Amino acid sequence: MSDYFLKNPLSLFDIKGKIAIVTGASGAFGALSAKTLAGAGANVVLSASKADELKKVAAECEKLGSKTEIVALRPSSEQNCDRIVKAAVDKFGRVDILVVASGLNKVAKIVDQKPEDFLDVMDANVTQSWLMARAAGRQMIKQGQEGKPGGKVILTSSARGLLGHPAGYSAYCASKSAVDGITKALGCEWGDTGITVNALGPTVFRSPLTAWMYEDTERAQTVRKGFLARVPKGRLGEPEDLAGPLLFLASKASDFYTGHILYADGGYTAG
Repeated sequence: MSDYFLKNPLSLFDIKGKIAIVTGASGAFGALSAKTLAGAGANVVLSASKADELKKVAAECEKLGSKTEIVALRPSSEQNCDRIVKAAVDKFGRVDILVVASGLNKVAKIVDQKPEDFLDVMDANVTQSWLMARAAGRQMIKQGQEGKPGGKVILTSSARGLLGHPAGYSAYCASKSAVDGITKALGCEWGDTGITVNALGPTVFRSPLTAWMYEDTERAQTVRKGFLARVPKGRLGEPEDLAGPLLFLASKASDFYTGHILYADGGYTAG
């Protein structure tokens, strides 16, 4: 390590001026990702289907000093992914960071689940991650050929990609295992390009969808008790538990990490 980094170790986490695309930016993890990157000095391109929700997230990012661009599209087709990347390049000239935070879950026991629901989950979590990584990767490789190598691709995995779940998660578990496979494959494929590909794998964390689990109702207490029996840290996740790992994966600090799934799970997958 050079003397510069020894004297300035926090510079490893410096992403000021970087250009980040965040898909699913109107959702809980997407909005958290956008605001974390914006607060650390990046400019953000926000993608989701709901323009009104994106405007709210963009306003919060701008209060943190970030320049923003809104693209009211999901990464649901090759054309949409290309348009999202093009919007970033047209506005800021390049793409340095991609966070694929868009996704879907449809919970049902396999004997009751419709095949089309399984395919919807696989499309949202797997195909769209693949398409978005492909579009951003092409741009990052092009930048490398122009003398500006490197890029950070961050996909969204889950503890459910490693472990099963009894409550009708066959589609979701399969989709997150596939995301893990994409992460590892692209980590190898792009290893010599300067592009790192990693995934952040949370367990339950506080969001509008999980807020009920944090309440003091009998149902919430019962569910929490069963869940926390598997979590060595003894609590559910908070949004800030994801912010640090995300910044690590988006910054120079993770330059030697690729093809990894980083679990933010309080030790859930360790036991």
